Formats: sequence, C-alpha cells, structure tokens
Amino acid sequence: MKRISIIGAGRVGLVVAACFAKMGNKITVVDIDERKIAEINSKVSPIAEPGLDEILNEFEIEATSDYEKVIDSEAIFICVDTPAKKDGSISLESITAATEQISNVLKCRESYTLITIKSTVVPGTSEEVILPILESSGKRAGEDFGLCMSPEFLRGGRGIEDFMYPARIIIGEHDAKSGDMLCDLYQVFDAPIMRTDLRTAEMIKYASNIFLATKVSFINELGNICKLLGIDAYEVAKGMGFDDRIGDKFLNAGLGFGGSCLTKDLKALIARAKEIGYEPKLLEQVLGLNERQALKVLELLKRHIPVRGSTIGLLGLAFKPGTDDISDSMAITIAETLTEEGAKIKAYDPLAMHNFQKSFPWLECSTPEEVLNCDAVVIATEWEEFNRLDYRGKIVIDGRRVPKAREARIYEGICW
Repeated sequence: MKRISIIGAGRVGLVVAACFAKMGNKITVVDIDERKIAEINSKVSPIAEPGLDEILNEFEIEATSDYEKVIDSEAIFICVDTPAKKDGSISLESITAATEQISNVLKCRESYTLITIKSTVVPGTSEEVILPILESSGKRAGEDFGLCMSPEFLRGGRGIEDFMYPARIIIGEHDAKSGDMLCDLYQVFDAPIMRTDLRTAEMIKYASNIFLATKVSFINELGNICKLLGIDAYEVAKGMGFDDRIGDKFLNAGLGFGGSCLTKDLKALIARAKEIGYEPKLLEQVLGLNERQALKVLELLKRHIPVRGSTIGLLGLAFKPGTDDISDSMAITIAETLTEEGAKIKAYDPLAMHNFQKSFPWLECSTPEEVLNCDAVVIATEWEEFNRLDYRGKIVIDGRRVPKAREARIYEGICW
C-alpha cells in the first residue's frame, strides 16, 4: 500500500483517486471546492461517472482542501483543470497554484516524493513552468523528488474502465529514477508502457486527441458531400473501416465532436504552434469544419418549417451519452443558434439538464414526450433511450443516427 495524493477532484482526478483506492492504496484528494469535498467525504460522487459511487462507498478516500495532508504522500498526482482561454491557449492558473502548494510541501518533506502531472498541458510546460516552481522549494528534481508527465486517456462515462484496463501507458520522465518509481506504481496493469521525455509525453496526449478530432471532421466533410449526392456516409465509413490502416472508430458522421478534451486540445495546440511561428492550417480547418457542422441543423430545419416562432425540441444536451458533461457540446451551438433565429426550445437529457441550465437558465427543460410534441425535433446526443421513443408523425433532424427516428413523418440525417 502506498500513500497517494490526488490534486484536483474533477473527472480525471476523482477517477484516478477511486481506481488507486480500489488497488489498495491510501488516498487523499485535495480540491478547493468545498461542495465536492463534502460530497466525497459523504461517499457521494460529485460527477456522473459509472462506478464511482460504488468505489467511494467501498473504499476510504479522504477529501480535503488542506495541503498539509499531502506531506506524508509518497506519490502526488496533479489532475487539475487547464481550461481554454479566449485565444485558445490553456490557462495555467490552477496548475501553477497547485504546484506552488506542492512546492511548500516539499520544503517540509525529507524523503523522496514522486510528482506526476496528469493535467493536459502543452509541450514544454512541465520543464518550463512546473519544474522551476517545484525547485523553488530548494529541493532538486531527480535527487529530492521525482517528476513525471503521464497523460490520461479517460473517456467520459468509461473512465474507470479506461484507467483499470488501459490501452497504453505513457511515462514522460525527468530522469530514470522518476520513471522507475512510476513504472513500479503502474506494474499491476497489463498494458504496454512507453517511457519518454516530458515534452514527448505532453505531445502524445495532444497528438492522440487531435488525430481523433481530425477523423471526425474528415468524415463529416465527406458526409456533407455524400448528403448532396444521395449517398449514406455510414455505408461509406463501413467500407473504409475494414481497412486496418483506417479502422472504424471515430468515423460516425453527424454533428461533430465536443467534450472537455478534443476541442480544447485542438485550440491549445493551434495556439502553441502559432506561438512558435508555425501556421497549423490543417488543424485550423479541422476546428473550423467542426464549428460549422452544427449549423447544418438550421439549414435542414428551414427546409421544412419556419424556424422563427416555432418550438424546437432538443433531444440530448451532454456531448456524448453516458455522462453529464456538456463541455463544448454541439447542443450548446444548436440552442444558441436556434434562439438567435427566434425559435423557442424545449430540451431533454437523462443526465445533463441540471448542468445545462446552470449555463443556459433560459432553456426550458422538459420530458421526452413534451420534446416530441414540438414543431420539430433535433437529436444531438445518441442516448439509447432515444431509440425507444415514438417519432411517428414528427419532423426529426437527426445528428446522431438514431435508428428509431427514421419512423418520423419527415426525417433528415445530417450526413445521410
């Protein structure tokens, strides 16, 4: 059993904490949000993630805002958010604040401590920002403490599964001793481990997410052409997917990608590339096409009803099924665009309505039946329960290819 501290009780931090606790370690979670702290200590997950409540109930995890509780930790994982700023670059405010607190902890600690960054940061951040703050404690990396960058690849709604059964583990290490200690902590996992330097590990995270985003924008561009030619883009993608050089993942044409990772990471790498004097034209096109894709809904609606003065039902608010996360959800763009066009909106989502209304209090959240009684219905998230609704007699614009929706009186798929 090791004493491990997790800094940040967001989606990544809480999943990491829960899984390490399940593996038999003594876990302390540090966060500045007192509501989250109280919920975790009451064994209630502050986020919707399958399996978290069960682990919190079965295993002991202490949540606190007091960094003094971190002093005895053998390993510290930094999992705080790095949100996007208006120019697309990431804000380092939370991660630098957390690192400064850890630096103060290091001053009081005699034995070696491993510090691992799991927050997503652009290449160079660990060396240029985090390391100097840690060494301001008077301690030296590789001698008094270890420093690694180990990016997370956790999907919303499947975070625990992804942590416990990883496809790969990336360890960016400041020095061999740091990497050896993290390897020892990860030895229980049956997955390939790649050890590299800090910058490469940081870039692997961005490269992975941006490649997935590129696949989505590619198939949507193709899907838009297919729509005009009367071709089903899903049949095209199926044929492509048999080629193992391409694969069938992330080739679901439709509204495009959202979530807390893909859009943010794409914008951040674009900003970082420009900062070092490179124009990332392909990445800008991937982002631009995704931003325009949701507007296809308005175009298709206008073929069938006057949008101004109509009531539009919106099925799905989360950026994907299985989560309450609305980060960069296409439903946001759709709701804002339709409102600007003079439509009234009624919406339903199994998990995300509360989160959506916090940001969009004007949105009327309803039942599925009330949404279906609107002048037209837009499907923005492919929740399984949407495939059990009765769409007969309705006008449906389907952004996620829900099979049952084809029973509608008027049915339009975004890319099919």
